[in-house]
Parts: sequence; C-alpha cells; structure tokens
Amino acid sequence: MERVLMGLAALLLLALMAVTGVDVVGRYLLNAPLSGAFELTELLLGALVFVALPLVSRAGAHVEVDLLTELLPRSVNRVLGVFAALVSAAVLGFFAWRLIVLGMGQLADGSRSVSLDVPFAPFAFLGAAACILSAIYGLKWGQKDD
Repeated sequence: MERVLMGLAALLLLALMAVTGVDVVGRYLLNAPLSGAFELTELLLGALVFVALPLVSRAGAHVEVDLLTELLPRSVNRVLGVFAALVSAAVLGFFAWRLIVLGMGQLADGSRSVSLDVPFAPFAFLGAAACILSAIYGLKWGQKDD
C-alpha cells in the first residue's frame, strides 16, 4: 500500500508541476495561459494532501510539540502517545464519515467543477479513504515503543 501511495503522490506532484509549468510558460511567453489551470491546481493539490496523509501517519512524522515530555516518565509518555493516537483516530474517523456523506451528496447532485467540469465526489471519497487509512496507521504507530 505504501508503494502505491508513494507512486500516486509522485504522479500527482508531477502533474501539479506540469500544470504550473505549462501555465507559466503559456501566460508569460505565449500570452495564452492554460485554461482551467487554477482549478486543476486546486484539485491536484487537495488530492496530493490526502494521498500523503496516510504516508505521514504510517511514518509517525506528524508535527509534534514536546514541551514537557522530557520531564515525564517513559510510561506516562507511552500512555500519552496511545491517548493521542486514539484522539487522532477518532477525529480522522469523523472526517472520513463526513467526507463520505459529502461525497454521496455530490454524487447524487452531480456536483462538478466550474471550468473543467470535473466531478467532485471522487475527491471526497479519496479523502475519506485516506482518513481511514491514516487512522489505522496512526493507531499502529501510537502503540509502538520509543
């Protein structure tokens, strides 16, 4: 799964760079910007964030602020780590649920982007799947010893 996500993230990043590059060259050298570039950039960036989320969770690489952890015993730090993983999993589960509800609504409404007519529902479902996978990975990471 990790390789699939990394490959997809790389493809999304490459597409994002290509869209930006073509738009900049077209805009400033040819006086013909890429039509829908801003919208496509928004969609690709959103997808990239969701695809990268499980990778960050699996690696345990989220930003952490540890002001007092050095002063606490190791056992307390482990309990705090598990607690943080549980809270994160609950929040990610809530996000996944809301994204599924949103995606179902978008699917029923046929919601699409304005310029390029791209359907929104697949992006909501991608986000939901990413949140679920991140919650699972986060729970596993929260149970590991330091």
